[in-house]
Amino acid sequence: MTGNPLTEGVVYEALRTVEDPEHHRSILSLNMVRSLVVREGDISLVMSLLRPEPEYRDTLERGIRAAVGRLQGVRSFDLKFDAATPGGRRLPEKEPIRGVKHLIAVASGKGGVGKTTVAVNLAIALQKMGSKVGLMDADVYGPNVPLMLGTTEQPRALAENMIVPVEAYGLKVISMGLLNPGDRPLIWRGPMLHGVMQQFLRSVQWGELDYLIVDLPPGTGDVQLSLVQTAAISGAVLVTTPSVVALADVRKAIEMFRQVSVEILGIVENMSYFSCPHCDQRIDVFGHGEGERMAKTFGAPFLGEIEIDSQIRIGGDTGKPVAAQGPDAPGAKSIYAVARNVAARVAEAGRAAGAPVVQIL
Repeated sequence: MTGNPLTEGVVYEALRTVEDPEHHRSILSLNMVRSLVVREGDISLVMSLLRPEPEYRDTLERGIRAAVGRLQGVRSFDLKFDAATPGGRRLPEKEPIRGVKHLIAVASGKGGVGKTTVAVNLAIALQKMGSKVGLMDADVYGPNVPLMLGTTEQPRALAENMIVPVEAYGLKVISMGLLNPGDRPLIWRGPMLHGVMQQFLRSVQWGELDYLIVDLPPGTGDVQLSLVQTAAISGAVLVTTPSVVALADVRKAIEMFRQVSVEILGIVENMSYFSCPHCDQRIDVFGHGEGERMAKTFGAPFLGEIEIDSQIRIGGDTGKPVAAQGPDAPGAKSIYAVARNVAARVAEAGRAAGAPVVQIL
């Protein structure tokens, strides 16, 4: 029995111990939780089935009810299963991006956690490690990718409404910041955002890419939903800081991606700690370890910590990302460690889905 307050995180921790009877893997790692709501002891859970047989469903239900039954403070438990179809597919097939092997969304629950810094340096690190990489800036309200890459070049338009992306640091790049330069704000509603996302995905000549990194806006709004509903996403990387506020918001992002059956590749704890150059002591400015604990709670992989380092900040401000200096540059080692973990997770997810696997040397 647990003495923790009954929260979604506590319930997720209990569900993490339940294995799918067919695949013998955690139901969380298989993204089988469609929705979970916990309010004052009342739990409402909707699960996806990977097989339609009654025996399979009964076995799964017994495991779930046993896990939830061990929790304290449960007043009621409403368990529902959505309709399964042959092969376990719950959503229609989404058209892949031509030439792109893996599309990776980089997201955060709130702003100010360094999501774009992680996205830019992750893309460059993967490119330096031998992959062909594109970077799509989907943060249309705050497109900072051009600034961090030090480019103001505008993409070229071709016939048939095709766009040639800009190249920077070996990446193919598209951003609203290159199409709408300066300080003019974009005041757009959902349908317009959907249109520009589709244009960035379908009308840009990405060529042959191993990875297309998509830097999403913070939160769980129209751009995120437009992307996940229309594009075949290999998985999402969630960026947080150790602060409690950031972690509370990343929980919502995890829930959103799971509800739309997008694989959580893992969680990155950015601005994790600071190494004092004078005393060589590690200082946990925003706390420490909460990102890894959050990953364990939700059954998601922990991809690593990125420290607070002036070189990372200076690189972003000057358009010279620290990852471009190589894996041994000050501030870059942790970024390359995260990149290797992301590549390994994409390969693992690709093997499970029968998708092409990118070899990282």
